[in-house]
Amino acid sequence: MGNIKSGFIAIVGRPNVGKSTLLNEIIGQKISIVSSKAQTTRNNIRGIKTDESSQLIFVDTPGIHTSKNQIDKFMNSSALRSMKDVDVIIFMAPADETIGKNDLFILKELEKKEVPKILVISKSDSVTKEKLFLKANEWAEFGKIFDEVLITSSIKNINIDLLIEMIKKYLPENGFLFYDAETITDQPTRFSIREIIRENILFKTGQEVPHSVAILVDEIEEDEEHVNIVASIIVERKSQKGIIIGHQGKKISDIRYKSKKQIQELYDKEVTLELFVKVKENWRSSASLIKRLGYDKDKY
Repeated sequence: MGNIKSGFIAIVGRPNVGKSTLLNEIIGQKISIVSSKAQTTRNNIRGIKTDESSQLIFVDTPGIHTSKNQIDKFMNSSALRSMKDVDVIIFMAPADETIGKNDLFILKELEKKEVPKILVISKSDSVTKEKLFLKANEWAEFGKIFDEVLITSSIKNINIDLLIEMIKKYLPENGFLFYDAETITDQPTRFSIREIIRENILFKTGQEVPHSVAILVDEIEEDEEHVNIVASIIVERKSQKGIIIGHQGKKISDIRYKSKKQIQELYDKEVTLELFVKVKENWRSSASLIKRLGYDKDKY
């Protein structure tokens, strides 16, 4: 394989700065759940981009923030752990938001890491050129932490190719690929099913149901032509159950329909999907339930 460069890249930042959107844009396919709500990504999701001279393995992390409960603590430790044993760290900061305490907390962690670090000022399409210039100046005082600074927009595909080339510059010349060239993620199918259902719930319920929703895939039965899936939607309160089911079951039908369509693309075969909504109070503070729901540090 000769001069193949390959390595791991952590994408870090506080919640809702565009980490998942960036990953999806780089890979060219939807790997990571995207929603306008904070705390959408709950696991470190690997997206893999391979070309003739390199393999970039991305770790998309939960947003780092002040932790209130067990799942917050899991997400923070998961994100911080992803910065270990990587070859490059990308720190994302949106052009349309002020530098906050969560940013400063992450910067303190970044200072301890002796790997190349790239500051990506994201969402450049959402502000005027004047505001973008001011934001770049604000970040300039943290310049000594970073090896590179780049202004991007994933939505408008601004400087994404340049970012890929920048990353490659810092990757080791291993001479081999960690994954097959066709692989774009190492997450198991069960994980993808959960994320598809959860994303459709977030889109369908808007601000009505916050991030107190989790998905448990109870059964998957597969043969050559069909896949039968039974999944539970876990919420914390009865009122949230009512919102997800909707008037005369309209919302849950919609969620099932859209999820089924996307899961069929995943399997490329006929899918039967059954969804049940269950109330488990304070599930986000139950370490054992979090593990059952798949947010398990040993798995992902």
